[in-house]
Amino acid sequence: MKQIIYGILVAVAAVVVVIIAMDRFGGDDGDSGQPIEVATVGPLTGQYASFGQQLEQGGAAAVADLNAQGGVLGRQLVFSAEDDACDPKQAVAVANSLASKEVPIVIGHFCSGSSIPASNVYAEEGIVQISPASTNPQFTERGLDNVFRTCGRDDAQGLIAGVYLAESHGSDRIAIVHDKTAYGKGLADETRAALNAQGVTEVLYEAYTAGEKDYSTLVSKLKLEQIDVLYVGGYHSEAGLIVRQMRDQGLDTQLISGDALVSQEYWAITGDAGEGTRMTFSPDPRNNPEAADVVKRFREELNYEPEGYTLYTYAAIQAWAQAAESAGSLEPDAIKAALKGGTFETVLGTLSFDEKGDIEGPSYVFYEWSNGDYREVN
Repeated sequence: MKQIIYGILVAVAAVVVVIIAMDRFGGDDGDSGQPIEVATVGPLTGQYASFGQQLEQGGAAAVADLNAQGGVLGRQLVFSAEDDACDPKQAVAVANSLASKEVPIVIGHFCSGSSIPASNVYAEEGIVQISPASTNPQFTERGLDNVFRTCGRDDAQGLIAGVYLAESHGSDRIAIVHDKTAYGKGLADETRAALNAQGVTEVLYEAYTAGEKDYSTLVSKLKLEQIDVLYVGGYHSEAGLIVRQMRDQGLDTQLISGDALVSQEYWAITGDAGEGTRMTFSPDPRNNPEAADVVKRFREELNYEPEGYTLYTYAAIQAWAQAAESAGSLEPDAIKAALKGGTFETVLGTLSFDEKGDIEGPSYVFYEWSNGDYREVN
């Protein structure tokens, strides 16, 4: 008799859990038209705020377009943009705040150092997280089933950079520096590993402190070591100051970096000193036929240039919305299964995710800054 009663209690508890989940995430029937909250999280303040704006603009446009098409599961979407300032502690605080509001989907964060700790909160609370910009491999390498990204990874990006350095600058004196962040150090280390695997060893490997204004000590060391090529694992604000101060000291050292330089703010910092800077990034999604109408609306109606990670954010919301429609539910397990089992038509083209949450087949190419703009180069 005790076993029967126990079995009944377990069954009742399971039903209660399902009812709670359906109440929270909308079940399979659209939950009577209540709006669905969609949030982006990135640095809306501080030195990396231009990237947070990319996420905000991309997210707001995607939500507006979906609402114009009838929403998701027959429900309208409500959009918010949250600020983590690329600070890990603030990122966790934002994640806890969004969890308390029972937000079902978070698009973010931007910085890997924010996405990784915040993802633990989302995992505990059953919230799906899709980052459009966090490239550190550890974001999807920790066995969490709720994390996805529409961008590539630093091990892929670093491989392209390292091989390029070896093949194009193997006989030059190469220095690799980083800003100690999860993104910057991770990218520098992946590039260094790829360079070394090609039989080339850097002359100098060093860290610098993000947020400073004076990098003359580092520049003096580069000058003393007669560095021909400098690889920077870090963000546009510091890289811009470094290249400008190199030119002020008479160094014509070639600066090479990663995707965090895809912001017009880089040129605003460097001016002509940024001429010839090279960086890796995925092929420009603004050139995709699938993105043509969206890009046109950004430029003509919103007066905003959708550079960098704007369209990666837009695509993340597209993929989530299509997964929700396919699953017929906002319930987390259903969404995760749909994301990992489907293909999605987005402004980035057709996307699919592997079991870790990474996109299938990401690629990187080189860009070069010239005359105040950056373009793909062969």
